Amino acid sequence: MVKALIIALKLEARDIEYSNIYISGVGKVNATIATMKAIQDGANEIINFGTAGSNNDSVSGLVEVTGFVDRDMNATVNGFKLGQTPYEKDVVIGTQGIVCGTGDTFATTKPKIDCDIVDMESYAIAKTCMLHNIPFKSYKYISDNTDTNSPTAWLENVSKGNKLFQKELDKTVR
Repeated sequence: MVKALIIALKLEARDIEYSNIYISGVGKVNATIATMKAIQDGANEIINFGTAGSNNDSVSGLVEVTGFVDRDMNATVNGFKLGQTPYEKDVVIGTQGIVCGTGDTFATTKPKIDCDIVDMESYAIAKTCMLHNIPFKSYKYISDNTDTNSPTAWLENVSKGNKLFQKELDKTVR
């Protein structure tokens, strides 16, 4: 099993030791490109790590994300559900549990779509993996809450989950 680790920013990857890391850059397009590159390079399992903002006071620390939604997708005017890509069946990729709403904006308010946490990459990685039948896991460190102070809080907390994730990665890779 060739596992690849996809992380958006070098800052989020600080002190994480793994031989097959792809730094994607921020956002869904960059995450998709990095995921496709990892698959092209032979990865047959993808692990994502990064930071996320919480919409749910009971979600904190390092969490494993089980469901993914696109918080930018809104074709409700055409009769589709919020988050549903037109002519596709489901809104959520994965399962209920901790659901991450991915969007190309830094969330400073709770999104309209139902989700526990927010980020800017994981839905795109999950969807790419799903379309290529590649197993996918995602771990997020809750660095902030979706409120007006979130950019400042994110900067203060961006690297705090790295040691926790390294322990989880060591268990997962074994």
